[in-house]
This record gives sequence, C-alpha cells and structure tokens, in this order.
Amino acid sequence: MSRLSILLKGLIRENPVLVSVLGICPMLAVSTQVSSALGMGAATTFVLIGSNILISLFRNIIPDKVRIPCYIVFIAGFVTVVKMIIEAYAYPLYMALGIFLPLITVNCIIFARAEIFAKKNSVLDSALDGAGMGAGFTLALIAMASVREIIGSGKWFGIELPLLIDFNVPILTLAPGGFAAFGILIAVVNKVSKGKAIKKKEFGCAGCLSAEACSKISQKGGAA
Repeated sequence: MSRLSILLKGLIRENPVLVSVLGICPMLAVSTQVSSALGMGAATTFVLIGSNILISLFRNIIPDKVRIPCYIVFIAGFVTVVKMIIEAYAYPLYMALGIFLPLITVNCIIFARAEIFAKKNSVLDSALDGAGMGAGFTLALIAMASVREIIGSGKWFGIELPLLIDFNVPILTLAPGGFAAFGILIAVVNKVSKGKAIKKKEFGCAGCLSAEACSKISQKGGAA
C-alpha cells in the first residue's frame, strides 16, 4: 500500500464513521453545529496522529499483555494536552464540547487504529494513517453537522441563512434527527461507492480489542 493510499483511505473507502461505524457517540452529540464538529474533528485528529506515532515508536518494546493500558496512557496524555489548549485559547469551543472532549480518550476510532495499524507499521505510515482517519472523521462530522444545522436551525457556522431561518425542521437538532441524518449519510456513501466501501472482510474480530478474551471464552465453552 502506497503512502498516498494510506493517507486517503480514511476519507471514503475506510471512513471510520460512515464505513466502519466507529465513534458514533461524538458523531451524534456534537454535530448540531459545524463549529463544534470542526473543533471535535481537529482535536481527535491531533490525538490520532500523536498516539499512532508513539505506539508505532514503542511497538517493539511494549509487552503484549500490557499494550492496552499503555495505549490508554499515550492517548490520555495527548487528550490532556489538547484539552488544556482548547480551554486556554478557545473557551467557547471547550464549553460546547463539554464532556465529549475528555471522552476522546476512549474513542473507538483511536483504539482501533492503534490495534489494527500503528502497532504493526512504521512511524511515518502510522502518522499518515492517523491523519487520514482523522480527516475522514472530521469530514463526516462536518457533513452531518451541516445537514443538521442548515435544515434543523436555518444556520451555518452560526450565521442565519435567508428563508431557511424561518422554515426549518427543528427535529434534526434533536437525537432522532441525528440518527436519521447519520443513516442517510451512510446510505449516500454506500451509493456513491456502489457498495464497495463496505466489505465483509473488514468487519471481523481481528481489530477488536476484546478478541483475545472472546477467543478464550469460546475455547472454554467448547471444552465444556
């Protein structure tokens, strides 16, 4: 796989949200405004790149049995840094993101890329993978937030739009509207890619952090 393809695969073909269906919680929670979505996407991308680099650097040093706690320490460190920066220089965004900013620490996308890619590849490739997946996550957030903010409240980036400000669909700013918009976006991606974005082989146990535990439970069940 070329480095350009590593960078670009997260945009559509392996989009972490619209194809792999990861990171749904922040996707639904902060996508009512484009400004919040952009901030969450940028913060997550920063953490993705940083954690992927560190995990790749130490992949041959970290014992396999304690890799998950080590991943958490690396990720939490970057989340703390980005949280402090946003609180200091973009306080309105810090308040808008709320609890979902520190919850980046347990974002499934970051753990999945650490387990599937960063622990097996070079530092540069891992950094490109983090940047690509972060960009894909950000684009998905912005697309969903644009739909919800424009149609739901008649605004975009907080700017009132003529006509739409008086004729909007407020339910799109609520949870049911979020799920509806999310489903529509997934359908659009599937249609544009003609179903090629979603491949069954990409949805297996290999990338799951609980795969080892599940395997042991299955073996015990079979032995019984």
